Amino acid sequence: MDNIPTPRAVAIASIMHESNSFNPENTTLSDFEFRQGDSAAETLALWSKGDTEVAGMLEEVTRSGFASIPILYTGATPKGPVTSEAFEHLCAQLLQGLANAGSFTGVLLALHGAMCSQAFSHADEEIVRRVRAAVGRGVPIVVTHDFHANIPPGLADLCDALVVYQQNPHIDTKSRGVRAASILARMLNGTVKPRQVIVKPPVLWNIAFQSTSQEPLKGITDASIELESKPRVLAASVAGGYQYCDVPHMGPSVVVVVDGDQDAADRESQSLAKMMWERREATKLALPDAARAVREAMESDRYPVALFDIGDNIGGGAPGDETIILSELLRQRATGWVLVIYDPAAVCAAKEAGIDGAFGMEVGGRSEGVRSRPVRVEGRVRSLHAGRYIETAVRHGGQRYWNMGHSAVIEAAGSTPDELSLLVVTNERSSPNSLHQLISCGIYPERQKILVAKGTVAPRAAYEPVAARIVLVDTPGVTAVNPAHFHFEHASPELWGLRA
Repeated sequence: MDNIPTPRAVAIASIMHESNSFNPENTTLSDFEFRQGDSAAETLALWSKGDTEVAGMLEEVTRSGFASIPILYTGATPKGPVTSEAFEHLCAQLLQGLANAGSFTGVLLALHGAMCSQAFSHADEEIVRRVRAAVGRGVPIVVTHDFHANIPPGLADLCDALVVYQQNPHIDTKSRGVRAASILARMLNGTVKPRQVIVKPPVLWNIAFQSTSQEPLKGITDASIELESKPRVLAASVAGGYQYCDVPHMGPSVVVVVDGDQDAADRESQSLAKMMWERREATKLALPDAARAVREAMESDRYPVALFDIGDNIGGGAPGDETIILSELLRQRATGWVLVIYDPAAVCAAKEAGIDGAFGMEVGGRSEGVRSRPVRVEGRVRSLHAGRYIETAVRHGGQRYWNMGHSAVIEAAGSTPDELSLLVVTNERSSPNSLHQLISCGIYPERQKILVAKGTVAPRAAYEPVAARIVLVDTPGVTAVNPAHFHFEHASPELWGLRA
C-alpha cells in the first residue's frame, strides 16, 4: 500500500474585538464585519490586502511551502462586552469551519486578547480552548495578540506559541503575523520545539505611557526586539495590557518563546518583567484637562497642535461623541480647528440642509453612558461625503480600507477663509488612525491650527508627521486615562497604579 502524504496545509482564522467593560452598550453580532469572498481564492486575495497580521500569515505560509485554508476573518470596532449570543455564534462558525476544512496540519489564530463576553472574562482564551479541544494536542496552534491584550497565564498551555505586537501604534502587525507563521512552519517541519512562558508584572501600565517609541516603554520594547535576535529565541513580546476591561488578568504581560529551552524562556521573561516593574514610577499621570489643553494650543507658536481626546478613545471602546473638547473650542472662541464626532442625526440634518445650507443643532452627547452633554453648533454645510477612504501607508493596525459612513463637514460660525473651524459629523464610529479620514473630506491637516483626534496612542503614526506637537488630554469618558474614575471588581487590587 502506497504511503499517503501528509497534507501541507494550515488553517487560518481571526476574530478581533477589544471589549470595554465600562461601556454599557454591548457588542452584538451585527457589529461584526466579515471578510469573505465567493470562493477560497477570492477570500485569500481579500485577506492578503493591507498590512495586518493575517496578511503576514498568508505571505509566510506560502513562502514556507504550505497551503492556506481560510476559515473565518471577522472583527468589530471596540465597544462594550460581546453578547453571549454573538460570541457563541462566532465560535460555532469557527469550529464548523475547521470541521469542514478537511485535512490540515496546523492552525494560526489572530485574536485580539482583550475581548470579553457576557459569559467569559477572557473570551480569546476560551476561543483557543475550544479550538484545542476540536483539533487535539497533535495539531500545533500558534496565536497572535494585539499589544493591548490582557493575557491569562493559562493560555501558555493551550497554544504552542503566542506572538504579540511589539509596537504601539501597531505598525508591526504584518511582521508579527509573519513571525507567527514562521514558528508554525518550522514546527511542522520538525526544526523547532517551542517552549513559552507568560509573566504578569504586578503593575497597571497606564495607556498614556504605552507609546513604544517613547520612554519609559521604549527601552523595554527595544530589549524585547533585541532578544529576538538571540539564538533559539522564537518570539519575545511585551504587551501593555488594556485597562478598560475589568477582568482577572487585566494588565501587562511578558511572553517569551524559546526553541526547546524552558529555563531560557523563564529567565528572559522574568528579566523583561523586572524592567517594567522598575520603571513603574515613570507612569504617574500629569496631563492637562480640556480647558487648559485648548488654551495652550491657541497660544502655541507652532501649528498644528494635535489634541488627543483620551476619554473618548474610539479605538479603546468609547462612543466617539463626547463633547468636552468641542465645548471648550467653542467657549474659548478657538479658530482653525478640526474635530470628528459620531452623530448620525447631525449627518441627516446636514443632508437635509444641503451643501452651503445653514446648520444649527445640538451635536454629540447622545450615546449611552456618555459623560458630556450635546453642544449646539452653528454654521453651514461645507460638504457631504460617502465616508469611505483608503490608507496605503503602514498605520496603526495595518488596515487599508476604512468607512466612517455618510459624513458631513460643517464650517462652524466664526470661520475665515484662512482659519476654517471644521466639524466632521459621521454616521459610523471610526478610529482616527489615518489622516485620510480628513483628507478624503477635503481637509488639509497641515493647514489647521488645532487637530482633535479621539484616541491615545493609535493616532500617532498618522498625526506625528504633520503635528508640531501632540498633547494627551485628560478628558472624562469610558476610556478616561485615570483608573481612579472606575470601579474595578475583577482586576487584581494589588496592581500598582490601579488607584493612581
